[in-house]
Formats: sequence, structure tokens, C-alpha cells
Amino acid sequence: MREMTQNLFRGLCLAAVLAAGSCTVPFTKDADNFDDPAVNHPLLVEPSYQSVKLSYAGGNLDPADASKLDNFISDYRLHGNGKIAISVPGGPGMEQIATSLATQINEMGVSRDRILVATRDAAGDSRVELNYISYQAHTAACGDWSENLAFTADNRTAANFGCATQHNIAAMVSDPRDLLGPRPMDGGNAARRRAVIGNYEAGKATAAEKSADQKSTISDVGN
Repeated sequence: MREMTQNLFRGLCLAAVLAAGSCTVPFTKDADNFDDPAVNHPLLVEPSYQSVKLSYAGGNLDPADASKLDNFISDYRLHGNGKIAISVPGGPGMEQIATSLATQINEMGVSRDRILVATRDAAGDSRVELNYISYQAHTAACGDWSENLAFTADNRTAANFGCATQHNIAAMVSDPRDLLGPRPMDGGNAARRRAVIGNYEAGKATAAEKSADQKSTISDVGN
């Protein structure tokens, strides 16, 4: 009798387990759909060719193109990668124009070793061309609403989840190269290091002095 009761109890437990299992939906996840939006919508960083053409008349830059040059060089200093190239068509006086333009670009903050000058065969085009390579970040277009978001029994991340955020990151990042890896660290401040070590060796306080406006006490807070 006791053995029969035990077998009956085991059978009831097994039936309960099977019944509970029959109420669940098997978990499935597409091979190309992950929980991380950065994986589903990866940011791609690709080189982009930037170019502008400037007109010169009588050896002088056309006033209408002066703002183009300012904007182009400003953008190069912020996003440029590698060197900036000056391409002038072959002809009398063009080498002097290229030299003068290179000097002007150098005075605008671009070091000489990052400026290249070359001539080209350009029949019918007497304009000076500036080129450099920058990087652009982007991701695939959003808008995959093929799934019914009201039915989530399989607990699967929606394919469109996080796509808008990835687009915002691509649009806001100042330098897309930062998405490829960290920038190298700048060197230490040698002048500050020398001052701190000198004060330490002289037995003086090594912290920077604060002005009267920077000093405060607890009793001053809220007064």
C-alpha cells in the first residue's frame, strides 16, 4: 500500500511538471538579432573625401571664395585625417599661387608638414583644388516594424530597438575616429611637474594656490 502511494505521488509530481512546461513558449532568438542595440545596429566609420575648388583672378583669391577657404580649413582642423593637398593646374604663375596659398593655410593653423602641393593637367579648369580625407559615422536606416510589439511571449528584443539612439550617436560624435579606438594620451605638463617637485624638495605645499573667490568654509554655505 505504501509503495502504491509513493508511485502515485511521483506520478502526480511528474504530471505537474509536464503541465507547467506545456504553458511556456520555447525561447527562440534570431541569429541576427541580439539584446545589444550596438550589435544589431553597428556604427560604421568610413573615410570621406572632402574637396573644394577656389578661383583666382590676377593671382588673388576671389573674394566670394574667401569664406569657402576659411570654412574648409576650419573643418580640416577639426575632422581632417592626414595631409591637406593643394592641386593647381599647370600654367604660368600657378606655382606662386600654390606657394602663397600654402603660406596662408599655415598661418591659419595647419603645420607645414601637413600641406602637400602638386600640379595637375586640367584643361579648361583654372581653379585651385583643396582635398583631404575625413571620417563619417553612420548606421543602417531604421524603420523595421515587421514585428508585433504587443506580442512578446518569446521575450525577444525588437529588431528596431536602439536604432534611433545609434543614429543620434553617429550624428553627435565630434570625431568619428574616436569610435574606432581611444586617442593617444598627451604628454604631461612639464612646467607644472617641475613646480610640484621643486616645492616638494623645498618642503613647501605642492597644491596650487587658490584665490579668495575659490576659498570657502562650511559656515559660508547658504549665507
